[in-house]
Amino acid sequence: MSGIIGFIVGVVLILIVILILIANIKVVPQAHAFVIERLGAYQVTWETGLHFKIPFVDKVARKISLKEQVIDFPPQPVITKDNVTMQIDTVIYFQVTDPKLYTYGVERPLSAIENLSATTLRNIIGDLELDHTLTSRDTINSQIRTTLDEATDAWGIKVNRVELKNIIPPKEIQDSMEKQMKAERERRAQILTAEGEKRSAILIAEGEKESAILRADAAKQSKILESQGQAEAIAVVQKAIADSIVLLNRADPADSVIALKSLEAFGKAADGKATKIIIPSQIQSLAGLAASLKEFFSDAPQEPRQPEKPEQ
Repeated sequence: MSGIIGFIVGVVLILIVILILIANIKVVPQAHAFVIERLGAYQVTWETGLHFKIPFVDKVARKISLKEQVIDFPPQPVITKDNVTMQIDTVIYFQVTDPKLYTYGVERPLSAIENLSATTLRNIIGDLELDHTLTSRDTINSQIRTTLDEATDAWGIKVNRVELKNIIPPKEIQDSMEKQMKAERERRAQILTAEGEKRSAILIAEGEKESAILRADAAKQSKILESQGQAEAIAVVQKAIADSIVLLNRADPADSVIALKSLEAFGKAADGKATKIIIPSQIQSLAGLAASLKEFFSDAPQEPRQPEKPEQ
C-alpha cells in the first residue's frame, strides 16, 4: 500500500516539475523584447525567439514593444507672445530603442513624455505671436521633436516626429478668421465668375468669327463654281461653233449657199436694237440680185384670167 502511495507521489512530483519547466519556457514575439531580472537585479534582455528562465530565480520584469508607437495627447493651454491663449494638442511618434533604459530610466515613460512635450510646447509658443504660430507648424514640430529626442535618449526612447494636430484659437479670433475666410471665398467666387464670363465672351466671339469665315468661304466657292460653270458653257459653245465650222468646211458648200446663209445671218442681226448696221459687199450684191429678180417678175406680162363658167 505504501508502495502505491509513493508511486503516486512520485508521478505527481514529476508532473509538477514538468509543468514548472513548461511555464518557464518563454517565446519572445517579433518586434518585442523581454527584460529579465534575477533575484531582483537586471540580468538580460531577451530578443525574438525561444528562451528558458530559471524557475523562482529569474523573472520577466517587463515586456516591451519595439514597434513605432503613437501618443495623442489632449489639448494643452498655451499663451502666445501677444498674450493670446489657445489650445494645442500634439501627436508624438516614438520608438523604444533600449529596453533596459526604458525599464529603469524613468518611471511611467509615457506620462514623462506628455509632461515634457507640454512644457516644451509652452516654451516655444511663448516666443511666437499668434499669426506666426498659425503659419509655422512645421517649424514648431521640428523644434519640439529635437527637444524631446534629446531629453528621451536617457530613457531609451527615440522620438521620430511630432505633429500639431489642432491649434484652437479663442472664440473671437475664430469668428474673425471665419469672416476673413468667407470674404476670401466670395472674392474667389467672383473671380471665377468673371473668368467664366470672359471665357464665354471669347468663345462667342470666336464662334462668330469662324461663322463669318465659313460664310465668306461659301460665297467664294459659290462664285468660283459659278465662274467655272460659265467658262465651261462658253467652252461648250465655242466647241460647238468650231465643230460646225469643221463640218461646214468638210461639206465644201457652194458660193451661193454661203451667200444665202450670210443673208439669213444678216437678217437676224438686223432684228436687233443696233442703230447702225454695216452691210458686207457680198451681201449687198446678193441683195441687189434679189431686188432685180423681184422687179423682173413684177414687170413680166400676166395672162388674162378666163371668166368662170357658170355652174349648170
